[in-house]
Amino acid sequence: MYRKYFGLKELPFSISPDPRYLYMSDQHREALAHLVYGINSEGGFVLLTGEVGTGKTTICRCLLDQTPEDTNIAFVLNPRLTVEELLATICNELSIHYPEGNTSIKVFVDHINAYLLDAHARGRKTVLIIEEAQNLNADLLEQVRLLTNLETNKHKLLQIIMLGQPELKNMLSRTELRQLAQRITARYHIGPLSKEEVAAYVNHRLSVAGAWNKLFLDSTYGKLYHLSKGIPRLINLICDRALLGAYVQGKDRVDKSTLVKAAREVFGEPGFRKYRNLFRWVLAGMALIGCAAALTAIYYNYQTQPLAVVTSPPVQQAISTRPVEEGSGLLQWDWPADEPIYRSEGLAYQSLLKQWGVIYKPNNGSACQQAMTQGLSCLGARGSLDSLLHLNSPAVLKMFNDQGRVFYVTLTAIQGQTATFIIGNKTKIADVKDVALRWSGDYTLLWRMPPKYQGSVKRGDQGPVVQWLDRKLALIQGRKAQSGENPLYDDILIKQVKNFQLSEGLVPDGIVGPQTLIRLNSAVGTGDPVLVDRRKGK
Repeated sequence: MYRKYFGLKELPFSISPDPRYLYMSDQHREALAHLVYGINSEGGFVLLTGEVGTGKTTICRCLLDQTPEDTNIAFVLNPRLTVEELLATICNELSIHYPEGNTSIKVFVDHINAYLLDAHARGRKTVLIIEEAQNLNADLLEQVRLLTNLETNKHKLLQIIMLGQPELKNMLSRTELRQLAQRITARYHIGPLSKEEVAAYVNHRLSVAGAWNKLFLDSTYGKLYHLSKGIPRLINLICDRALLGAYVQGKDRVDKSTLVKAAREVFGEPGFRKYRNLFRWVLAGMALIGCAAALTAIYYNYQTQPLAVVTSPPVQQAISTRPVEEGSGLLQWDWPADEPIYRSEGLAYQSLLKQWGVIYKPNNGSACQQAMTQGLSCLGARGSLDSLLHLNSPAVLKMFNDQGRVFYVTLTAIQGQTATFIIGNKTKIADVKDVALRWSGDYTLLWRMPPKYQGSVKRGDQGPVVQWLDRKLALIQGRKAQSGENPLYDDILIKQVKNFQLSEGLVPDGIVGPQTLIRLNSAVGTGDPVLVDRRKGK
């Protein structure tokens, strides 16, 4: 109903698991990496848990886009089954023929085993994905475990991925299920989004749906976080109802009162009060527990040991140290009045090229074309500030002003709680917490290409790019590079790349694309411009 009113191509807050709308927070990126690792590993279990509505199913759908072509996948969507029904479902998913009316567990298992052996002989992997796995009873879990006993002398024939709510973790901690728990090779738990991620999440979904204007006032994001507790599905429900409310009221954007009214309609008036009171009690309980734990820890430390200094990982340090200058927040400034806003994109790319020592010539092709002549390439994507911190490279960001109009800025540095931008021809400093309130999540950055780079490096490739890749990995891993001028991108090198990708929180698929190449450049230190100079802390 409101789609045409706001100029959207489609509804942005549908609760269907569409991979295009997946907002890749650091948690979701790591979760996807664990699933891809599970598919590419040599058998066993992969466990992904999270509260209702945190995005487990959407990540699973996204996984299908990352699945190697030599993989057969069986989905079990409703595991409230008997053992016989579960085995029949697996057979149906994999198109395994079995005698009509069969109820023998042995017959099902024998047919599945024969199928797995044949698939293995043809060089294919088989993966079983079980959703809502917290609904599996003890008998079903034991049968699932027994399926992983199907193996050759060297390889497991079946990889199993289980997705479920937090109680699944509790189930697997039971003594009688310890054999299954010991076979879990990778596990990850998805928590709710942070307050800053909620704003980026909303802007991301609006951008995918074709929004060109800012449809939520900045003041609504904090309230939305508290109402939804950071759960993506609740965010979708509230935002969808809020946009409908804004449409009915003839408003061009959602304000706080419209958002609160939408939440009441989503939760129901009595439920809304119950939810709000429950949330307050939870916070109070957490505060009391926290205080008790803190007092206990202080007393213990005072009695037994000196104070210790705790250091954080580099990325977290980068956004947690220096206080912000008063009045320097992103909300305090806008596109300069003396510059036409349509020039913002050209000026932003001019500033980005300047960071790399390239002079931008307006009538000499696009900025990305000019960068190519200097051995650089553009990478355009959507993400969060954490995504950019991991890539650690200056970038052009697509922003919205108070009127919802689009303009572009260049992010050049992050230090402590502040981010440095070039807006027009002026340098500004902003609080990193405010960035998500004005940023659509779209960014473009530059990265340095390896010699003779023609595209992603894949199994069987040879040439200068593979030689460059081997030398970079050798520096990182402290080993000698391969001899010869024409090394092959073989299984050994692919395994080293996968290990590097996993250590960097990337999908460990062994394909060397822009994201992996950027991380390699950053890891070895090429002297290229960075957002955070982590060498200063060394």
